[in-house]
Amino acid sequence: MIKVTYKDNIYEYPEGILLYDIAKDFQKDFKYPILIAKVDNQIEELSKTLEKRCNIDFYDRTSIPGNSSYSRAVHFLMLVAFKHILGNDADVKIEHSIDKGVYCTSLNKEINEKIILDVENEMKKMVSIDYKYVKLSVSRRDAIKFYKKKNQLDKAEVLKYISNTYVNLYRLDEYYDYFFSELPYSTCDVDSFKLTYIKENGFVLSYPNIHNPEKTVPYTHHEMLFEAFKEYTKMGKTFGISTAADLNEIVTTGKYNDIIMLAEARYNSQLSNVANRIYDKKGKTKIILLAGPSSSGKTTTSKKLEIYLKAKGFKTHSLSIDDYFLDREKTPKLPNGDYDFESIRAIDIDKFNEDLIKLLNGVNVNIPTFNFITGKREYKKNYLQLSEDDIIIIEGLHALNDELTKEIDDSLKFKIYISPLTQLNIDNHNRVHTSDTRRLRRIVRDNKYRGYNASDTLKSWENILDGEEKYVFPYQDKADVIINSALIYELGVLKTYAEPLLFSVHEDDEVYPEAIRLINFLRNFLPIPSDDIPKESLLREFIGGSIFN
Repeated sequence: MIKVTYKDNIYEYPEGILLYDIAKDFQKDFKYPILIAKVDNQIEELSKTLEKRCNIDFYDRTSIPGNSSYSRAVHFLMLVAFKHILGNDADVKIEHSIDKGVYCTSLNKEINEKIILDVENEMKKMVSIDYKYVKLSVSRRDAIKFYKKKNQLDKAEVLKYISNTYVNLYRLDEYYDYFFSELPYSTCDVDSFKLTYIKENGFVLSYPNIHNPEKTVPYTHHEMLFEAFKEYTKMGKTFGISTAADLNEIVTTGKYNDIIMLAEARYNSQLSNVANRIYDKKGKTKIILLAGPSSSGKTTTSKKLEIYLKAKGFKTHSLSIDDYFLDREKTPKLPNGDYDFESIRAIDIDKFNEDLIKLLNGVNVNIPTFNFITGKREYKKNYLQLSEDDIIIIEGLHALNDELTKEIDDSLKFKIYISPLTQLNIDNHNRVHTSDTRRLRRIVRDNKYRGYNASDTLKSWENILDGEEKYVFPYQDKADVIINSALIYELGVLKTYAEPLLFSVHEDDEVYPEAIRLINFLRNFLPIPSDDIPKESLLREFIGGSIFN
């Protein structure tokens, strides 16, 4: 017998027992099926056997590890169902997140609404049959040979750049695939999903997420966001880069500098286009509102946009929302008693609008400065008065929320949403999460400028995501334009900065499994030196050396 500690209680089980069998004893503690486990601070599938004393935890889809496992399992389920309906040669590319799901395209078969409905019904059938997800450890060389034989060259190529002697494959029915997350025990545990046909041989696979684990939320189309991803895909094809292996191939030739220059030019062209749109409305746009999730590059984008606008004859002024915080004693609180600084209720909206109206009317206004030490607004004779061609730039969490500028006529506003909408894939079935790009940016920046270690940043990330879900994403459709701040080369650069920081996370740290996941993710990318990155690059906001700091 072996002793197993779960929630500070010790239980005895036969040596060699499956985690799946232990999970049955504690399923009553969870609302949804247990999907994966953590054994001595390491994420494991339920198919793992226990041979010695250990500490365990379990996760369902309401947790970040569990939801990650759920999403990969649904992806695999869809891929196999697609083959069941359209034949063994049918393949799908899982492109990017959109709304509460992922956008996918059929690579070699024409699809329509009926076919997508057939695939969804086949997925439901597979859930009822209760297929098992089977993990297999094979040599990397054998895996490469297997994928070449199956003509899945995207997977064969990415495995070429991984140094591991062995890699893990998963089997579902008679199909094998390679995923970067542990999968659940069986298909019966992933019973909530929805397929929605879009257009251009594409569809959206939706499923419960960490912010809404109860059910699959019906898909809502975001045309502007969809087009931004589409444009990035087109750019990748122009560069000849759609997967990590494509980028790695360029790195091995030493020609990555060309990609850096092209990516920077593409980002700058977006800012130029915004400046042109504002110029075409000359005299009408008086306020630019810029918002986006954490580590999107809002600061650099705001600074560079100022330069483009000045080149067209405008004079710009930045107005900080933070300077209009309510005095500390008036700040709303969270249920646990902490101040809720992220809430829009923490801002003196009435005073903010009062000052904006005065500025737009040509009044000389004394702009406040918020003292974060005393928790009070102060007035230091920081006067601002606008002339005819002056524009105010407001950048912040709530910038696209109409309540922030409720007294200002919409015709005077130009709204910008910014995010690194990453379209680069690891391979056709493993996408790069936009949130992972932002997380790595944040880890590097927090360490360089705030002295935080990787553990500190990872521990705060869940709260950051919660704030974005409440205060940023609901307002993205209000934007006049979306700026995609993803740089196609950046993960190779971020690897050189983030990887050592992630290795500093100790094995007993609660975020150790997440640090290991990110380390394994970065293994797919060859390092790119930062020497040739321009000083005005958005990436410099995170790695250092920016002329805007």
